[in-house]
Amino acid sequence: MGRFVFIVVSIIVLVLGGIFFYKYYFVFGQGVKAGELNYFVNKGFVFKTYEGKLIQSGYRGKVVGTIQSNEFQFSVANERVAQQLMTASGKVVELHYKEYLGAIPWRGYSPFIVDSVISIKDPNRQELP
Repeated sequence: MGRFVFIVVSIIVLVLGGIFFYKYYFVFGQGVKAGELNYFVNKGFVFKTYEGKLIQSGYRGKVVGTIQSNEFQFSVANERVAQQLMTASGKVVELHYKEYLGAIPWRGYSPFIVDSVISIKDPNRQELP
């Protein structure tokens, strides 16, 4: 009887572990987003995480002749990437991200995790001829 209980408990633990891995560590998708970095902060009560918001503009609105903007909220787990973004508020950035099926507290509040910065451009800076 003890061996049967051990096998059942082992199977349950493996299945729950597989579900947890699939939900929180399986990369569902990845891509690149570009826009103006609205804010980037380090926050949290127990787990300090880096959170940011990117404003993407230029999409057509639902009403003819209007423009609507979208917000892309993301988290950053890499300290080097976070330091790059800390100085880029108000600039146009291109970010590579991975999308997970769920968020976990020590990785951030968002299921979108930025893992690298492709480019940072200052839209207010004038190019000299």
